[in-house]
Amino acid sequence: MSLTLEEARARARMLSDVSYDLALDVTRVGSFRSRVAVRFRTAGGDTFLELHRAESLEVTIDGMAVGPAYDGRRISLDGLSPGVHEVVVDARLRYVTDGEGLHTFTDPVDGERYLGGYLGLDVTQRLFACFDQLDLKGPITLSVTADPTWTVLSNGLLKTAANGRFSFATTPPIPCDAFVVVAGPFHSVRWEHRGLPMGWHARRSLAAELERDAAELRRTTEACFDHFTSIFTEPFPFDSYDQVFVPELNWGAMECPGCVTFQESMLPRERVTDDDRRHRAMVIAHEMSHMWFADLVSPVWWEDAWLNESFADYMGFEVAETAAGEKGTRVSFEAAHKPGAYLADRRRSTHPVAPAAEDVPDVDTGTTIFDAISYGKGNAVVRQLVTWLGEADFLAGVNAHLTAHRFANATLEDLLSALDAASPRDVRGWARVWLRQPGHDTIRVARRGDVPVLTRAGVRPHRFTITAYSGSLQPVGSRLVDLADEPVELPEWAGLVVVPNAHGETFARVELDPLSYDAVASELTSLADPLVRAVLWGTMLDEAAPADHLRLLARHLPREPSPTLVTAVLDRTFNHLVRRRLEPEQVGTALEVVAAACAAGDQRDEQRAVALARGLARATSDPELLRRWLGANATDQGLALDPALRWSARKRLAELGGLSAEQIETERRRDGTATGDLGAATALAARPTAEAKSAAWAAMTEDPEISVRRFRALADGLWSPAHRDLVAAYVTVAPALARRGSAFAAAVGRAFPAIPLTTAEMDLFRRALHQDMPAVLRRHWEDELDDRATARET
Repeated sequence: MSLTLEEARARARMLSDVSYDLALDVTRVGSFRSRVAVRFRTAGGDTFLELHRAESLEVTIDGMAVGPAYDGRRISLDGLSPGVHEVVVDARLRYVTDGEGLHTFTDPVDGERYLGGYLGLDVTQRLFACFDQLDLKGPITLSVTADPTWTVLSNGLLKTAANGRFSFATTPPIPCDAFVVVAGPFHSVRWEHRGLPMGWHARRSLAAELERDAAELRRTTEACFDHFTSIFTEPFPFDSYDQVFVPELNWGAMECPGCVTFQESMLPRERVTDDDRRHRAMVIAHEMSHMWFADLVSPVWWEDAWLNESFADYMGFEVAETAAGEKGTRVSFEAAHKPGAYLADRRRSTHPVAPAAEDVPDVDTGTTIFDAISYGKGNAVVRQLVTWLGEADFLAGVNAHLTAHRFANATLEDLLSALDAASPRDVRGWARVWLRQPGHDTIRVARRGDVPVLTRAGVRPHRFTITAYSGSLQPVGSRLVDLADEPVELPEWAGLVVVPNAHGETFARVELDPLSYDAVASELTSLADPLVRAVLWGTMLDEAAPADHLRLLARHLPREPSPTLVTAVLDRTFNHLVRRRLEPEQVGTALEVVAAACAAGDQRDEQRAVALARGLARATSDPELLRRWLGANATDQGLALDPALRWSARKRLAELGGLSAEQIETERRRDGTATGDLGAATALAARPTAEAKSAAWAAMTEDPEISVRRFRALADGLWSPAHRDLVAAYVTVAPALARRGSAFAAAVGRAFPAIPLTTAEMDLFRRALHQDMPAVLRRHWEDELDDRATARET
């Protein structure tokens, strides 16, 4: 049972002045010791600590040993007298391989072991006994007993390290779900910036990659730090700032105070593309902004998780673009992130950006809030707020909010009060329609004679850029407009093509008039501005019929100059059109169209050539092409294959029946890395034989220690759209995966069969939804079923 809202409110009324003194001993391989002294003040009565599945347990209350009432999840603390108490919990816990607890990973390159406490919702209790809720923030003092040759990192600054005992400075009050500890033989790059100790860290076998990118990582870190400390009046809240590439992190990154963890995919082997750099800079800025908005000031309950994520996502793209110098980051948001937010906002599962607390009755439901509404739509809504208010008033309100609630908790109402005081505009009225209501408006272009007229279907005020073009899409003029109830006429642009929301300042569906639509359909890639092209690619593909989608791709993808847009359009084609919208017999023809468009593209620019080659490797039905690539370690145009592209080509060749298990194993051994192990697992599962599919299914379902990343790698190969007949039997039993429990809930949800499904097969999943399952898994499956049903209707 996850913590409920009512339980959290009752415990918060009862408790205050919480602190933790935590000692971890990670010297054993199978399990670790977790000893924590929890001090707190109580008004008196019954309460509880959370601790998940301790193998052994000793509890003392105020120095007196007790036989605890423990059900494997909660330690009851009954009949406490008013005042200050200390509860010491000494437990032994198992390491995990699913990222939910103290995660253990052995590097196949050198056999070195790494540990990571990657926490979050309902996970801290898997590492130490705690009051596992956001609004019982407290200082944490940590010591770790580990291999003396290791590097150990946590939220506080390392004070001493002697004889295998690592002791850290006490943190300011932080939510316990933001605690982190990582340990292992990391390679480190350290320095000081404006008096603050900083560092980047990665596994020892990734030392060359870290050194390769160290100057860029340092430059980006310092640029983001300088920007945030210039716009926020509250100083940086913590005593150090480490950033760590860690193995098998379930999230893209985690904003742990003073010690941010990143997926290792952000430290690529061999080739680092411009898109890789933009994405990494965005995530660095996103996580650093959390030091203020999440860690300094934290939500009271999970309904306000959007306050963290929407703000940080907006800041991530904005600061990467303007302060870190990664031009084109906004293009990636418009092309790769915003379309998914529109899709999510049309589903039955959509919700307000800012739901009511009662809409998140427990932590299990809270896991569903970290979605495209809180990130993609929330980012766009915050950008519209900044456009609507003006940046000066926005930051004035944000700074007043941060100062008023520093090292404490706050709600949306607290933020609105600060913004309202800083601006003459009706912020609460804006919030009612933008934050408290789901869905989005439609901005339509109509004509009154030759005069373009903008109208709005919906309830929200919008401020955005509109741009006019000639019939050949040469720019004529651009200006900012406000659109609400009254239409906006544009007589100065009579007879011209017009594009509303051309720079993406608002979140609304756009319907072009026939004149503008036809011009864009014909001349899209002749537009010079990649941001406008990103908006228009999204507009044109939005709810387009499959045949129209493929026609647009065939005409314009070969001529699209932006690698970012090439990748975004291809991902949308593979992940939405092919996976959800096509009938089984249509898949092969669609992939031929994609392969031809990729092959026809101009590949003289290396970045664009990489994007096109990755698309071709996923779509081609020509095994000889892939064999030539792999034999020469280069495409036919001479582009060298990086490890990701090599494994993508091997997967597709295996899918086409052109790669044996023995050949895949040879390549796995030659690669010798964790990435190679996963690539080989996918390729083996992709082979078009019943035996290959059976082996993949057994590996996914029978190994209780399988990692999340391996599970997803196997699923990626198993559900080949070309192998419907071979995998149909597994569709009928896939709903049984719901019984694997919460650790794999999100992974199981993302591993929904990536093939066209019959109505009968979808009905199997609908029936499975009546079973008891984690809320995050239920949400994934409901969304997949809704998307497919909607796609068939259109």
